[in-house]
Parts: sequence; C-alpha cells; structure tokens
Amino acid sequence: MDDMRLKFSVPITTGAPQRATMQETHANTAEAGSKSTFRSVLEETIQKNSTVNFSKHAVKRAADHGIELTEDSLQRLGEGVRIANDRNLEDTLILVGTTAFLVNAKNNTVITALSGNDMKGNVFTNIEGTVII
Repeated sequence: MDDMRLKFSVPITTGAPQRATMQETHANTAEAGSKSTFRSVLEETIQKNSTVNFSKHAVKRAADHGIELTEDSLQRLGEGVRIANDRNLEDTLILVGTTAFLVNAKNNTVITALSGNDMKGNVFTNIEGTVII
C-alpha cells in the first residue's frame, strides 16, 4: 500500500528552557520571519479558533497526520464536546467529518486525533460514548 505522508522535521525539546546566545537568537529570529512550520501555524489556529483545549499529544498527532482544523471543524468539535457534557459523558469519541477526536469532555480537552485511513482497523476502548457531528 502506498502511504504518502508529509514529514516535518521539527525539533522537539524537553526540560527547562535554555538561554540562547545572541548569535542563535538573531539566526532564529531571521529564520522565523521567513517561514512558519505547519505545527506552529496549527497551534496558532487552534488557540485562536477553538473553545476546546488540545493536549500536546493531540497537537502533535494533528500536525504529523496533516489533519486540517478549519474554523468550521473546530466549531463542530466544540458542539460535540457540549453535547457530550450535556449527556455526562467523560471520555468521548467525537467524529467530525472524516476526523476522529478522543476527548475528555469533563476537562474540555482533546486527547488525540485520527483522520480518514488512520482509523481503519483501530478499536476505540475506554470511551463512554460517541458523538457524530
């Protein structure tokens, strides 16, 4: 099976932030002005348009799998979380179009995300319900 995925090489750092030297700071500023990574644009879009929080893992999954989060899909996701909360569902699978979000509705947080072909053959366990939006 041909599996075409875009791969991004985004450095991942953990631990306490390290102070950059003046030369590194200048280089990073110039580089940031000329291009934005898909992940940074995705994180910015989520923060601006979503009433739902995304875990770091969910943001990474969305970026790695090229999940497109439009204003409409984020509004639909928020509506799904509201419905799940109205039904007192905690861990919920919310289907928005061809994208699946595993959400902790009580905490209003997306735990992970899957799209289209990535869902085939998966079994979702430990969920209390599914909301299809």
